[in-house]
Amino acid sequence: MIYKLSKTSRARLQGIKPVLIEIIEAAITNSPYDFGIPLDGGLRTAYRQNEMYAQGRTKSGAKITNADGFKKLSRHQSGEAFDIYAFVDGKASWDIKHLTAIARHLQAVALTFGVELEYGGDWKMRDFPHLQILRK
Repeated sequence: MIYKLSKTSRARLQGIKPVLIEIIEAAITNSPYDFGIPLDGGLRTAYRQNEMYAQGRTKSGAKITNADGFKKLSRHQSGEAFDIYAFVDGKASWDIKHLTAIARHLQAVALTFGVELEYGGDWKMRDFPHLQILRK
């Protein structure tokens, strides 16, 4: 099956590094699962990053980030990171199997662009929807 990035997902990527957009657009066409970009899955301001940091701390909900946006920056703030969700059976899926398969595919496609992507699912504190340019 050939997939295509939705207008909503494309809009959510506005401001991230152009090469990442190229990688995502190329990868989705033959991805093992359809995928999209969630709200806040692209570029974030320091203010928005700080709002997300407050969740699970001063606001209700589970913690979703360790970057406060000011003292500790997220790679989302520099346009070097993006988040994904799988789109399976007509709905969003956060299933680790789906996210990991898509992430591995994105990593392989990125290499054809001369870019290495780091997958948050490989970290000690796992972040399965997250990918970012690997800094060497």
